[in-house]
Amino acid sequence: MNQRENMMAILEGRQPDYYGNFFNAVKIVSDPIRMADVCPADGREHRDSWGTTCVRLPDAPGKHPHITDENKVVSDIERWREQLVVPPVEGLDWSQAKAEVEALDRDETFVMFWSAQGLFERSHFLMGMEDAFCAYLEEPEEMAAMLRAIADFKIASIREAHAQIRPDIVYFHDDWGSKQNLFLPPDVWREVIKPLHAEIVQATHDLGMMFIHHADCICEPLVDDMVEMGIDAWQGVIPQNDIVAIQRRTGGRLPMIGGVDSAAIDTEEATEEEIRAEVRRCIDAYCPAGRFFPALTSHLFHERNSRIALDELERYGRQWAAEHPVA
Repeated sequence: MNQRENMMAILEGRQPDYYGNFFNAVKIVSDPIRMADVCPADGREHRDSWGTTCVRLPDAPGKHPHITDENKVVSDIERWREQLVVPPVEGLDWSQAKAEVEALDRDETFVMFWSAQGLFERSHFLMGMEDAFCAYLEEPEEMAAMLRAIADFKIASIREAHAQIRPDIVYFHDDWGSKQNLFLPPDVWREVIKPLHAEIVQATHDLGMMFIHHADCICEPLVDDMVEMGIDAWQGVIPQNDIVAIQRRTGGRLPMIGGVDSAAIDTEEATEEEIRAEVRRCIDAYCPAGRFFPALTSHLFHERNSRIALDELERYGRQWAAEHPVA
Protein backbone atom coordinates (compact mmCIF):
# COMPACT_ATOMS: atom_id res chain seq x y z
CA MET A 1 0.00 0.00 0.00
CA ASN A 2 1.08 3.57 -0.59
CA GLN A 3 0.46 6.11 2.17
CA ARG A 4 -2.95 7.21 0.88
CA GLU A 5 -4.13 3.62 0.51
CA ASN A 6 -2.88 2.77 4.00
CA MET A 7 -4.71 5.68 5.59
CA MET A 8 -7.94 4.84 3.76
CA ALA A 9 -7.64 1.26 5.02
CA ILE A 10 -7.60 2.51 8.62
CA LEU A 11 -10.40 4.99 7.94
CA GLU A 12 -12.59 2.24 6.48
CA GLY A 13 -11.71 -0.36 9.12
CA ARG A 14 -9.65 -2.58 6.81
CA GLN A 15 -6.21 -4.07 7.43
CA PRO A 16 -3.43 -1.48 7.03
CA ASP A 17 0.29 -2.05 6.64
CA TYR A 18 0.83 0.15 9.68
CA TYR A 19 -1.01 2.41 12.11
CA GLY A 20 0.13 6.00 11.93
CA ASN A 21 -0.85 9.62 11.52
CA PHE A 22 -3.40 10.23 8.76
CA PHE A 23 -1.49 13.39 7.92
CA ASN A 24 1.47 11.33 6.68
CA ALA A 25 -0.47 11.13 3.43
CA VAL A 26 -1.60 14.77 3.30
CA LYS A 27 -0.35 17.88 1.51
CA ILE A 28 -1.54 21.24 2.81
CA VAL A 29 -1.31 23.69 -0.09
CA SER A 30 -0.57 27.41 0.04
CA ASP A 31 -4.02 28.67 -0.85
CA PRO A 32 -4.55 32.47 -0.85
CA ILE A 33 -7.37 32.39 1.72
CA ARG A 34 -5.21 30.76 4.39
CA MET A 35 -2.02 32.57 3.40
CA ALA A 36 -3.75 35.93 3.94
CA ASP A 37 -3.96 35.02 7.63
CA VAL A 38 -0.43 33.68 8.12
CA CYS A 39 1.35 35.54 10.92
CA PRO A 40 5.17 35.82 10.79
CA ALA A 41 6.94 34.26 13.78
CA ASP A 42 8.66 37.51 14.74
CA GLY A 43 6.88 38.31 17.99
CA ARG A 44 5.34 41.45 16.50
CA GLU A 45 1.72 42.42 16.01
CA HIS A 46 0.14 41.71 12.60
CA ARG A 47 -3.45 42.09 11.44
CA ASP A 48 -5.09 39.15 9.68
CA SER A 49 -7.57 39.42 6.82
CA TRP A 50 -10.43 39.99 9.28
CA GLY A 51 -8.61 42.81 11.06
CA THR A 52 -7.67 40.81 14.17
CA THR A 53 -4.32 41.70 15.73
CA CYS A 54 -2.24 38.52 16.13
CA VAL A 55 1.21 37.67 17.45
CA ARG A 56 3.37 34.62 16.80
CA LEU A 57 6.45 34.25 18.94
CA PRO A 58 9.67 32.84 17.44
CA ASP A 59 9.54 29.00 17.36
CA ALA A 60 5.86 29.00 18.44
CA PRO A 61 3.68 26.44 16.62
CA GLY A 62 1.06 29.05 15.76
CA LYS A 63 -0.29 32.54 16.22
CA HIS A 64 -2.46 33.92 19.00
CA PRO A 65 -4.87 36.85 18.99
CA HIS A 66 -3.63 39.86 20.93
CA ILE A 67 -6.84 41.77 21.57
CA THR A 68 -7.22 44.96 23.58
CA ASP A 69 -10.06 47.42 24.07
CA GLU A 70 -8.39 49.60 21.46
CA ASN A 71 -7.97 47.02 18.67
CA LYS A 72 -11.09 44.85 18.92
CA VAL A 73 -12.71 44.36 15.53
CA VAL A 74 -16.15 44.00 17.11
CA SER A 75 -16.38 46.09 20.27
CA ASP A 76 -20.17 45.86 20.54
CA ILE A 77 -22.07 42.75 19.41
CA GLU A 78 -25.11 44.90 18.66
CA ARG A 79 -23.01 46.89 16.16
CA TRP A 80 -21.23 43.96 14.51
CA ARG A 81 -22.80 44.67 11.10
CA GLU A 82 -21.13 48.08 10.88
CA GLN A 83 -17.86 47.01 12.51
CA LEU A 84 -17.12 43.70 10.74
CA VAL A 85 -15.77 43.55 7.21
CA VAL A 86 -15.78 39.97 5.89
CA PRO A 87 -12.76 39.37 3.61
CA PRO A 88 -13.29 38.49 -0.07
CA VAL A 89 -13.22 34.93 -1.37
CA GLU A 90 -13.33 35.53 -5.11
CA GLY A 91 -10.70 37.19 -7.28
CA LEU A 92 -7.70 35.80 -5.36
CA ASP A 93 -4.48 34.44 -6.85
CA TRP A 94 -4.51 30.63 -6.67
CA SER A 95 -1.44 30.12 -8.89
CA GLN A 96 0.87 28.95 -6.08
CA ALA A 97 -1.70 26.47 -4.77
CA LYS A 98 -2.37 25.14 -8.26
CA ALA A 99 1.36 24.67 -8.90
CA GLU A 100 1.74 22.71 -5.66
CA VAL A 101 -1.21 20.49 -6.54
CA GLU A 102 0.11 19.89 -10.06
CA ALA A 103 3.39 18.63 -8.61
CA LEU A 104 1.66 15.93 -6.54
CA ASP A 105 0.79 12.34 -7.31
CA ARG A 106 -2.82 12.40 -6.18
CA ASP A 107 -2.99 8.62 -6.14
CA GLU A 108 -0.41 8.82 -3.35
CA THR A 109 -1.29 12.04 -1.53
CA PHE A 110 -4.44 13.75 -0.27
CA VAL A 111 -4.77 17.46 -1.10
CA MET A 112 -6.07 19.38 1.88
CA PHE A 113 -7.68 22.81 2.19
CA TRP A 114 -6.93 24.17 5.67
CA SER A 115 -9.77 26.31 7.01
CA ALA A 116 -8.45 27.90 10.19
CA GLN A 117 -10.43 29.79 12.85
CA GLY A 118 -13.84 28.20 12.79
CA LEU A 119 -17.03 29.69 14.15
CA PHE A 120 -16.15 29.82 17.84
CA GLU A 121 -12.50 30.73 17.33
CA ARG A 122 -13.32 33.51 14.86
CA SER A 123 -15.90 34.95 17.24
CA HIS A 124 -13.36 35.40 20.04
CA PHE A 125 -10.69 36.52 17.57
CA LEU A 126 -13.04 39.37 16.66
CA MET A 127 -14.21 40.29 20.15
CA GLY A 128 -11.82 38.90 22.71
CA MET A 129 -12.67 35.85 24.79
CA GLU A 130 -14.45 37.67 27.63
CA ASP A 131 -16.72 39.73 25.38
CA ALA A 132 -17.46 36.69 23.23
CA PHE A 133 -18.50 34.61 26.24
CA CYS A 134 -20.80 37.39 27.40
CA ALA A 135 -22.34 37.75 23.95
CA TYR A 136 -23.01 34.02 23.64
CA LEU A 137 -24.92 34.07 26.92
CA GLU A 138 -26.47 37.56 26.93
CA GLU A 139 -27.02 38.33 23.22
CA PRO A 140 -27.44 34.91 21.56
CA GLU A 141 -29.50 36.26 18.64
CA GLU A 142 -26.89 38.85 17.67
CA MET A 143 -24.08 36.34 18.14
CA ALA A 144 -25.94 33.83 15.97
CA ALA A 145 -26.36 36.48 13.27
CA MET A 146 -22.63 37.26 13.28
CA LEU A 147 -21.80 33.56 13.20
CA ARG A 148 -24.11 33.25 10.19
CA ALA A 149 -21.89 35.72 8.33
CA ILE A 150 -18.78 33.77 9.36
CA ALA A 151 -20.36 30.46 8.28
CA ASP A 152 -21.33 31.95 4.91
CA PHE A 153 -17.69 32.97 4.42
CA LYS A 154 -16.53 29.47 5.34
CA ILE A 155 -18.93 27.81 2.92
CA ALA A 156 -18.00 30.23 0.13
CA SER A 157 -14.29 29.61 0.74
CA ILE A 158 -14.77 25.84 0.64
CA ARG A 159 -16.65 26.12 -2.65
CA GLU A 160 -13.98 28.39 -4.09
CA ALA A 161 -11.21 26.00 -3.04
CA HIS A 162 -13.08 23.14 -4.70
CA ALA A 163 -13.48 25.13 -7.91
CA GLN A 164 -9.78 26.06 -7.97
CA ILE A 165 -7.86 22.97 -6.78
CA ARG A 166 -10.33 20.14 -6.06
CA PRO A 167 -9.11 19.23 -2.54
CA ASP A 168 -9.77 15.78 -1.11
CA ILE A 169 -10.15 17.13 2.43
CA VAL A 170 -11.31 20.22 4.27
CA TYR A 171 -9.30 20.53 7.48
CA PHE A 172 -11.37 22.72 9.78
CA HIS A 173 -9.98 24.27 12.98
CA ASP A 174 -12.28 25.12 15.85
CA ASP A 175 -11.23 24.42 19.43
CA TRP A 176 -14.44 24.09 21.43
CA GLY A 177 -12.78 23.72 24.80
CA SER A 178 -9.65 23.62 26.94
CA LYS A 179 -7.87 20.56 28.29
CA GLN A 180 -10.34 20.56 31.19
CA ASN A 181 -13.78 21.55 29.87
CA LEU A 182 -15.85 22.90 27.00
CA PHE A 183 -15.79 26.67 26.62
CA LEU A 184 -19.58 26.91 26.17
CA PRO A 185 -22.32 24.97 27.92
CA PRO A 186 -23.38 22.11 25.61
CA ASP A 187 -26.92 23.50 25.22
CA VAL A 188 -25.55 26.90 24.12
CA TRP A 189 -23.12 25.23 21.71
CA ARG A 190 -25.95 23.12 20.25
CA GLU A 191 -28.21 26.12 19.82
CA VAL A 192 -25.73 28.57 18.32
CA ILE A 193 -22.72 26.71 16.88
CA LYS A 194 -23.97 23.27 15.83
CA PRO A 195 -26.55 24.18 13.16
CA LEU A 196 -24.11 26.38 11.27
CA HIS A 197 -21.24 23.93 11.68
CA ALA A 198 -23.48 21.17 10.30
CA GLU A 199 -24.10 23.33 7.22
CA ILE A 200 -20.36 23.69 6.67
CA VAL A 201 -19.86 19.92 6.95
CA GLN A 202 -22.73 19.31 4.54
CA ALA A 203 -21.37 21.82 2.03
CA THR A 204 -18.05 19.95 2.14
CA HIS A 205 -19.71 16.58 1.57
CA ASP A 206 -21.89 17.95 -1.22
CA LEU A 207 -18.67 18.63 -3.13
CA GLY A 208 -17.32 15.13 -2.52
CA MET A 209 -14.68 16.08 0.04
CA MET A 210 -13.91 14.69 3.49
CA PHE A 211 -14.33 16.91 6.55
CA ILE A 212 -11.67 16.53 9.25
CA HIS A 213 -12.24 18.59 12.38
CA HIS A 214 -9.27 19.75 14.46
CA ALA A 215 -9.87 20.31 18.17
CA ASP A 216 -7.01 19.46 20.56
CA CYS A 217 -9.20 19.92 23.61
CA ILE A 218 -12.09 18.37 25.52
CA CYS A 219 -14.91 17.52 23.12
CA GLU A 220 -16.18 14.36 24.79
CA PRO A 221 -19.64 15.80 25.64
CA LEU A 222 -20.15 16.62 21.94
CA VAL A 223 -19.05 13.41 20.22
CA ASP A 224 -22.60 12.25 19.44
CA ASP A 225 -23.19 15.62 17.81
CA MET A 226 -19.96 15.22 15.80
CA VAL A 227 -21.22 11.89 14.52
CA GLU A 228 -24.63 13.35 13.73
CA MET A 229 -23.06 16.19 11.73
CA GLY A 230 -21.09 13.68 9.67
CA ILE A 231 -17.57 14.70 10.66
CA ASP A 232 -15.29 12.18 8.92
CA ALA A 233 -12.54 12.27 11.56
CA TRP A 234 -11.61 14.19 14.70
CA GLN A 235 -7.96 15.28 14.60
CA GLY A 236 -5.99 16.29 17.69
CA VAL A 237 -7.96 14.16 20.15
CA ILE A 238 -6.16 14.47 23.49
CA PRO A 239 -6.18 11.64 26.08
CA GLN A 240 -7.80 13.95 28.62
CA ASN A 241 -10.91 12.80 26.77
CA ASP A 242 -11.87 9.21 27.63
CA ILE A 243 -11.01 7.92 24.17
CA VAL A 244 -11.91 4.29 24.86
CA ALA A 245 -15.32 5.34 26.21
CA ILE A 246 -15.85 7.52 23.13
CA GLN A 247 -15.00 4.59 20.86
CA ARG A 248 -17.59 2.46 22.64
CA ARG A 249 -20.17 5.24 22.64
CA THR A 250 -19.82 6.06 18.96
CA GLY A 251 -19.39 2.48 17.77
CA GLY A 252 -16.57 3.35 15.38
CA ARG A 253 -18.58 6.10 13.66
CA LEU A 254 -16.06 8.78 14.66
CA PRO A 255 -12.52 7.99 13.50
CA MET A 256 -9.92 9.81 15.58
CA ILE A 257 -6.38 11.08 15.00
CA GLY A 258 -4.10 11.67 17.98
CA GLY A 259 -4.06 10.01 21.40
CA VAL A 260 -0.42 10.60 22.36
CA ASP A 261 -0.16 12.87 25.40
CA SER A 262 2.17 15.33 23.68
CA ALA A 263 2.43 17.70 26.65
CA ALA A 264 3.51 14.91 28.98
CA ILE A 265 6.50 13.92 26.83
CA ASP A 266 7.54 17.40 25.68
CA THR A 267 9.90 18.13 28.59
CA GLU A 268 13.65 18.16 29.00
CA GLU A 269 13.29 15.56 31.76
CA ALA A 270 11.40 13.01 29.63
CA THR A 271 13.57 9.94 29.02
CA GLU A 272 13.64 8.06 25.75
CA GLU A 273 11.89 5.10 27.37
CA GLU A 274 9.15 7.32 28.77
CA ILE A 275 8.54 8.84 25.36
CA ARG A 276 8.43 5.45 23.64
CA ALA A 277 6.23 4.03 26.40
CA GLU A 278 3.66 6.82 25.92
CA VAL A 279 3.52 6.11 22.18
CA ARG A 280 3.05 2.39 22.82
CA ARG A 281 0.37 3.13 25.42
CA CYS A 282 -1.56 5.14 22.85
CA ILE A 283 -1.42 2.41 20.22
CA ASP A 284 -2.20 -0.41 22.66
CA ALA A 285 -5.13 1.47 24.19
CA TYR A 286 -6.87 2.95 21.16
CA CYS A 287 -6.02 0.94 18.04
CA PRO A 288 -7.94 -2.24 19.08
CA ALA A 289 -11.26 -0.49 18.42
CA GLY A 290 -10.19 0.30 14.86
CA ARG A 291 -10.46 3.46 12.77
CA PHE A 292 -7.84 5.13 14.96
CA PHE A 293 -4.74 6.99 13.77
CA PRO A 294 -2.11 7.23 16.54
CA ALA A 295 -0.33 10.56 16.41
CA LEU A 296 1.07 13.46 18.36
CA THR A 297 -1.71 15.87 19.24
CA SER A 298 0.48 18.96 18.99
CA HIS A 299 3.92 20.14 17.91
CA LEU A 300 6.75 19.15 20.28
CA PHE A 301 9.17 21.96 21.12
CA HIS A 302 12.00 19.55 21.97
CA GLU A 303 13.38 18.21 18.69
CA ARG A 304 14.93 15.15 20.36
CA ASN A 305 11.60 14.15 21.91
CA SER A 306 9.78 14.61 18.62
CA ARG A 307 12.32 12.48 16.78
CA ILE A 308 11.99 9.64 19.32
CA ALA A 309 8.17 9.81 19.36
CA LEU A 310 7.88 9.75 15.58
CA ASP A 311 10.34 6.88 15.35
CA GLU A 312 8.32 4.84 17.84
CA LEU A 313 5.06 5.64 16.05
CA GLU A 314 6.55 4.29 12.83
CA ARG A 315 8.17 1.24 14.41
CA TYR A 316 5.47 0.16 16.85
CA GLY A 317 2.59 1.19 14.59
CA ARG A 318 3.89 -1.19 11.94
CA GLN A 319 4.59 -3.96 14.47
CA TRP A 320 1.10 -3.62 16.00
CA ALA A 321 -0.61 -3.87 12.60
CA ALA A 322 1.29 -7.06 11.81
CA GLU A 323 0.51 -8.64 15.18
CA HIS A 324 -3.18 -7.65 15.27
CA PRO A 325 -4.78 -8.38 11.89
CA VAL A 326 -8.25 -7.00 11.28
CA ALA A 327 -10.73 -9.87 11.30
